Order: sequence, then C-alpha cells, then structure tokens
Amino acid sequence: MSALKKIARRRLPIASAAVLSLSLAAPATAFAAPRSPAVAPSAAPPAAMSTVGGELLGRPGTQVTLANGAPVLPKDLTARSWIVADAESGEILAAHNAHWRLPPASTLKMLFADTVLPRFPRTGTHKVVSSDLADMGSGSSLVGIKEGETYTVHDLWLGVFLRSGNDAVHVLSAMNHGVAQTVHDMQAHAEELQALDTHVVSPDGYDEPGQVSSAYDLTLFARSGLQKKDFREYCSTVRTQFPGETTQKKGKTTRGSFEIQNTNRLLAGDFDISPYRGIAGVKNGNTTNAGATFTGVAERNGRVLLVTVMNPEKKEHNEVYREAGRLLDWGFSAAGKVRPVGELVAPKGVGTSPRGGASATPNGGKDGGSAKPVAASAKSGGSSGAGVALGICAGVLALLAAGGFLVNRRWPLPDLMRRRTRP
Repeated sequence: MSALKKIARRRLPIASAAVLSLSLAAPATAFAAPRSPAVAPSAAPPAAMSTVGGELLGRPGTQVTLANGAPVLPKDLTARSWIVADAESGEILAAHNAHWRLPPASTLKMLFADTVLPRFPRTGTHKVVSSDLADMGSGSSLVGIKEGETYTVHDLWLGVFLRSGNDAVHVLSAMNHGVAQTVHDMQAHAEELQALDTHVVSPDGYDEPGQVSSAYDLTLFARSGLQKKDFREYCSTVRTQFPGETTQKKGKTTRGSFEIQNTNRLLAGDFDISPYRGIAGVKNGNTTNAGATFTGVAERNGRVLLVTVMNPEKKEHNEVYREAGRLLDWGFSAAGKVRPVGELVAPKGVGTSPRGGASATPNGGKDGGSAKPVAASAKSGGSSGAGVALGICAGVLALLAAGGFLVNRRWPLPDLMRRRTRP
C-alpha cells in the first residue's frame, strides 16, 4: 500500500459562508476597494518578514536544516524567493525569503480559481458582451474569447489555466458581479487561508501598484485549490480544443475550434526543456514587474511536493522552470533527511494534528463525496497530451441551502492517481 493510501481521509467543515456568499448578495459597487492596505514590494527582502508558518520563515535568506546524509541545495538558484514543501504534511523542507512580498503575475490566478471556481457549474453557459472584456491591461495574455459568442464555464476555466487568459478571467469576474466584487472576494479568501502577504488589486495578476503576494502564500493557494476536483483537472490539462468563432456559409451555421496548450513548461515541455517526471500542475506567470513566477506540484515514489519560484535573476529562457525542477529534484532526494523550517498553515478554523493532518469531524471522518477515484486526463476534447495528469479521490464540493460551504479540504492531500498519455 502506498504512503498516500495510508493517510486518513477526513471531511472538514469550513466556516466560509460569508466569503463565498458575498457575490450572490451584494452589488460590485459595495466593494470598490480591497480591505487590506496597499503595499509595495521592497527592493530587497526586509530584515523581518511575516512569521506565519514558523519563525525561521520570517528571516531573509535561505532557510534549511540539513541532517546527516541530506543533499545540499542546488548552488545555481537565482530566484528572489522560493519554497519547497511537502503537499501532504505541510512541512516546509527549505525556503528562501518565503514571505517576501513580490508581484505575483498570473500565479495569482490560483487564488482567483480557488475563490470563484466553486460558484458556477462547469456546464453553465455565458454569452460574452463587450463590458465583460473591458479594462484588461495592455499586452494581457489572451485565450481568444470573442464578444457575442457563448462559452461554457468549463471552456472559460480551460482558458484561464492553459493560456492564462485574462479575457477568460474577466468574463468569469463579470459573471461574479464584476471585477471589484471578485477582488474583494479574493482578498477575503486569502485572509481565510492565512495568506496575509497577499494584496489583490486585479483578479488576473496583471501588474498593478500595490499588488503583491509571496512564495508562501502562492503555495497556500495551490494547496487549497488542489482540494478541488475541477481545479486539479484544469491545472493538469496539457492541451485541448477551444471554441472559435461562429460563421455562416450557405445558410449553415458552424463554429470551429482551435487547439490551446498549457503554458506551464514543466507540464507541456518546450524546445529546450522536457516535461518534469511526475508533474501535475499548477500555474505559471510572467509580467514586467514580477518577472517569471511558477508554482508546481509533483509526485514521485509516493511523495507529493509543492514548489514555488519567484523571479529568477538569471533571465535565460525557461529559467523559472529549470530552477523549479532543480528544487523538486532536491526535495525528493532530501525528504526525510532534513528538519522542517516551517509549515503550511491550514485555513482559519481548521484544526490540524502535529503532523499537519486534518482534525476529526462529527461523522467520524467518512467521505461524504464520491468514493471512486477520479483521474483527470491530460487529454481534453479528444486531443492528445504529454506529461502526467493529476487526479485526487473524492474531492467534491457541497453548497448548503443556507449559503454555507462544505468541502473535502484534506490536510494532507488525499490519494493521487496518475496516468501518462504517452511514453
């Protein structure tokens, strides 16, 4: 039996009805400004940073405690901030300026997805109007959404995760009563997750004054999002067909499609980098202020690691993925041979055991969702994909009649199943 199968599965109630029901009840104008004060990234890591997750994480520089036989960290790391953590126990194996507040670029879309994704069924549809696509930043990454066309929620999320489409983010934000409302909801959810380094200004991660996060917070967003089945599917999809424009020819209406591929190069590969063995998501980003950013999850020999890398100083092509890969390699070799320097905290109100596991629930920890394993294929819409797809058992969501929120949020993560689409 694998190490993951030995982990107890428990369902935890999360008291976040107030957070998730806001968009259903209040107009966007009520939330024109985020609740947190504006902050600006510093030119160098502050001498003292947040200590959420552990005192060592508040110190600048590299934090690691090697035991006998532990491999040394890679010497060619140039990122301003990074973190390597065990996705299941929450233990942080090593970190570098973990709480340094920096521009996040499109890795902030993980928080957007974790906040908004549960609110709309994937089969729902939306016809795009011009206001949905207003006020996107110049040079935004786009999936190619067209005004007047109708898209499913499933289509829109594929556009968010695969092409990092700011157009898809803005359409989903419009469905969520607007950008201002969505920014407010994301900020509230970040606070619920104890991601206190994060200040949200734009839901798509586009460079905005005062918009910051940290390697620590981005890792929290990934860990939270991976509790959701749809999130896992979207972030692990390598390529798929996306709806195109509707045309009429000889009285016949047709709608074409075009292929989109995931911009996460550890998942999809590139001309100068191969897919990382065991990779299963999560999200990359790149803007002028943020540089390259990346959060990834990978499994090897029954162990699941999360890594976040922010803004490597070395500007070679795909450098952020190379440094992430080297950190993952180190993490898999060092696991069990280092003393943790901190932990990924659970959301507010969620009790954890000393090992980071979930506290018991009134129903004795029985899974209230599907008991069947779900494999999220790296193929979608009949297209082939490379790399490794991610699936996690029974990650279901239930919206209660009173507006409450109940989710299989497991600390640590439940069992993972993987399938390679080709050698």
